[in-house]
Amino acid sequence: MAKATIDRTTIDLFATDKQRGRPKSSPYSREQQIRINKKNQLTRDKQAGLKRVEIKLHREIYDDATVIAEERGISRSELLAELIEESLKNLLEG
Repeated sequence: MAKATIDRTTIDLFATDKQRGRPKSSPYSREQQIRINKKNQLTRDKQAGLKRVEIKLHREIYDDATVIAEERGISRSELLAELIEESLKNLLEG
């Protein structure tokens, strides 16, 4: 039996042939994988009681928040959540 390059069912015949790129690890396209991962992330966030909030900040505030978060060893999102929580407590107290 001859070895045909289009027949990839007998892997042992093609063990010496090099394959380009990474091996395929998912049957879905990259675009579908991104959608599935985003949906799963939103589900995990919802189960954790998190709500998505989007804000626009001036560049200086964004940079300052980034530096402070790095100094504290937390994410910028965690820092902003802490600051909002503290501000809300202060507003509610008086």
